[in-house]
Amino acid sequence: MNLNQVTLPARDLQRSVDFYRRMGFRQIVAAPGYARFECPAGDATFSLHHVDDQAPDAQVVVYFETEELDALVQRLQAEGFEFTQPPRDERWLWREARLKDPAGNELCLYRAGPNRRHPPWRLPA
Repeated sequence: MNLNQVTLPARDLQRSVDFYRRMGFRQIVAAPGYARFECPAGDATFSLHHVDDQAPDAQVVVYFETEELDALVQRLQAEGFEFTQPPRDERWLWREARLKDPAGNELCLYRAGPNRRHPPWRLPA
């Protein structure tokens, strides 16, 4: 199996669409109450769907990997994006920065390299 996509809720769909387009994602579907995007690298997609209400304590985090984390964060900050966590090295051997989209969904931009799938503590096959 392979993950096809993740769908995020959005109270203000157009504001969320604008947010992700400004981040550099390519919108590939626009339908009433729905938008779908391709990632700039790889073949993953994700979508947004309109909701009237959203659970305030949702604990979903969407991870987007980039080799140029610090440069991307600097570019996005220069364009007005606000980060809740600047880039920092984590104990699990990833470098991460975090921000929220207009609907409050948490995004983690990170760089992990081979540690993404093959950390030193990976379970044996």
